[in-house]
Amino acid sequence: MNTQSELKEKLVAINRITKVVKGGRRFGFAALVVVGNQKGLVGYGHGKAKQVPDAIKKASEEAKSSLVKIPLREGRTIHHDTYGKSGSGKVLLRSAPAGTGIIAGGAIRAICEMLGMQDIVAKSIGSSNPYNVVRACMFALSKQRSPKDISILRGKKISEVVARR
Repeated sequence: MNTQSELKEKLVAINRITKVVKGGRRFGFAALVVVGNQKGLVGYGHGKAKQVPDAIKKASEEAKSSLVKIPLREGRTIHHDTYGKSGSGKVLLRSAPAGTGIIAGGAIRAICEMLGMQDIVAKSIGSSNPYNVVRACMFALSKQRSPKDISILRGKKISEVVARR
């Protein structure tokens, strides 16, 4: 499958977990990875292992199996402003005119870059926990509706749905 070969991955976060046992401390690692083809396909995964490379490998495997297609306007931004929430992580995504760039921090930036967005303004509100922020961002993106979807729902032409600018 050629889509697997053109997928890029980005490490968002690594956590070191310590388990105290009789002989001392045992360290484990948890990794959060975002994967995308920069053409509207994106997914995220979480992996845990005793070594960092193994955790990253597990996370990227999970991310590749959780890929979702996100509709983009003109292949560069989202169709409309949207909001997502997961736990205490809240995310506000706003569409932006051409030339704006990706104005987003940390976890949201990783998703936008892997998605292939060029223009977006995003704000993470509340928790800065990357796991919740990534989940909230993915929820916000999946809530988004393209004019094509809306025109099918309403039984109208796309030109009737899209507002004149």
